[in-house]
Amino acid sequence: MYRFLLTPRWLGILALTLVAAMVMVALGNWQLDRYRGRTAVNERIDAGLRMAPAPLHEALPAPTGGPGTAGPPASEERTFTRVTVTGRYDTDNIVLVRGRTAESKVGFEVVTPLVLADGTAVLVDRGWIPPAPGGAMAQPQVPATPTGEVTVEGRVNPSESGAGTVTRREGRLETRRIAVPQLARELPYPVHGAYLLLDEQTPAADPAFKAVPVGHANNWQNLGYVVQWWIFAAMTLFGYGWVARREARRLAGITDDRPRDRAAA
Repeated sequence: MYRFLLTPRWLGILALTLVAAMVMVALGNWQLDRYRGRTAVNERIDAGLRMAPAPLHEALPAPTGGPGTAGPPASEERTFTRVTVTGRYDTDNIVLVRGRTAESKVGFEVVTPLVLADGTAVLVDRGWIPPAPGGAMAQPQVPATPTGEVTVEGRVNPSESGAGTVTRREGRLETRRIAVPQLARELPYPVHGAYLLLDEQTPAADPAFKAVPVGHANNWQNLGYVVQWWIFAAMTLFGYGWVARREARRLAGITDDRPRDRAAA
């Protein structure tokens, strides 16, 4: 009844079906790996919120190059670690990161280099502020930067990718992404290879700043894709079986030589 499955045509259909199912299973496995990776990131974010702050040097290697260079990035295990560090803000090199959203409003994040006692610096994202009247690109009025020694507590964030150009406008640097190596080239000292997202500051930060949360990765979306691809693979195999069975029944009907009841027909 199913000998037709051994014909070249049906063997070709079977091969294509198996290849398609294997590709879908592989795509599901890839999404499963992404789900596990994003879940691990979320767990590190949550752990960083619970932990007591450690000294900066325990989480982020100091830069060893000269002025205008960035140090090595934080290891994966140390990313989102909560740290504390003391230094002085460099008010001559404030960075405005435009096109950032908070509470559905577009504005700027203010990143300021914190210069440490050893002459190196770490970039500190002090928070979000709205633009000046005139549109989302209007340069904002930046709250006063504390002078003198400042102690910062924050979380280690990796350098952002996909950065555009860094420009200087009205005495301040502007960019769209916090790309540490690119920003380091504009600064007169070596810079640590990751930036800090401010949690607390002594003296206290200006209340005009809105805290920037660490965004959790959407790992459940990847898990949904896993289920989707594996269901597609199962449907592909089921579809092959259903079509083969229908063809077998059709052939059985054609070769059935038993007399039919014309009246019943």
